[in-house]
Amino acid sequence: MMRALRKLELTLAILKPDVVAHPHILKQEFFFVRSKKLILTPTRAKEFYKEHDGKFFLNRLVSFMSSGPIWTHILARENAIPEWRRIMGPTKVLKTIHEAPETIRGRFGLTDTRNCTHGSDSPETAAREIQFFFPEFSIDKWHDTEETHFCNGHVGFDEDLCQHVSFQDVSDAIS
Repeated sequence: MMRALRKLELTLAILKPDVVAHPHILKQEFFFVRSKKLILTPTRAKEFYKEHDGKFFLNRLVSFMSSGPIWTHILARENAIPEWRRIMGPTKVLKTIHEAPETIRGRFGLTDTRNCTHGSDSPETAAREIQFFFPEFSIDKWHDTEETHFCNGHVGFDEDLCQHVSFQDVSDAIS
């Protein structure tokens, strides 16, 4: 079967413990495809941030990321990766406060570790990070079976799940 041209890009977004403790509205033009609230163990946090192995801030980051609940989301929209990164703002909080004060990190970030959010930096990273937190989720299957509902506006937001669901899924659940 020939795959339809993909319109929506997927990215992983993490709302870190500082934001989860003081939630803010972040549904700015994104579809929330899947969402999970969880607490990372130090082992899982270290596994997620393995590219920072040996860096001076790794222990501080692992300790912070396992200090309380986080929300992980698969977000979708056209150009999801650069748009989420724009809304987050730069990693360096002090710089962000001065150069991009309207961003999430500019408004709520405290330090480079406690910078409120995480976002994938490329489609390859997004695929790997989505798989890490959502091993049951198939990006290809989502594009083949669900993306059309999102593109055509046939979705609604389920507050209990903290994610968008297709109207077909809602009617199936009712029947």
